[in-house]
Amino acid sequence: MNSMDWGILILRLGLGIMFTAHGLQMVFGLYKGPGVGGFSKMLGGMGFIQPLFWSILASYTCLIGGLCLILGLITRIACVPLIIFMLVAVATVHLSKGFFITNGGWEYNFVILCGLISLLFMGSGKFSITKLFGA
Repeated sequence: MNSMDWGILILRLGLGIMFTAHGLQMVFGLYKGPGVGGFSKMLGGMGFIQPLFWSILASYTCLIGGLCLILGLITRIACVPLIIFMLVAVATVHLSKGFFITNGGWEYNFVILCGLISLLFMGSGKFSITKLFGA
């Protein structure tokens, strides 16, 4: 066990907790979140076709992907849909608002994307379910 393993664990847990919390908001409406129905209405208002489908897909991507990151289970695979989710969020919501978060820009999303791409390259690390079962 070295500092790289600890760094990967911290990155996985930080991103995993964040995505799981947002997933719980989007799926179940916890933590004052919109739930699937509210998120679907928001997407419909933004012009998404089939907003309920996209709401369910995005919500469960965050929830399941976040849990996978926390556990260190199929981390590289879990990063791919989360990266796509973040790119869609940037393209549809944040890009037109500039870079800085103070104006609703994509600065925060960029940092999250950097973390996800890092995990995509590094994988789960030693402190993970994947390593526990020898994968």
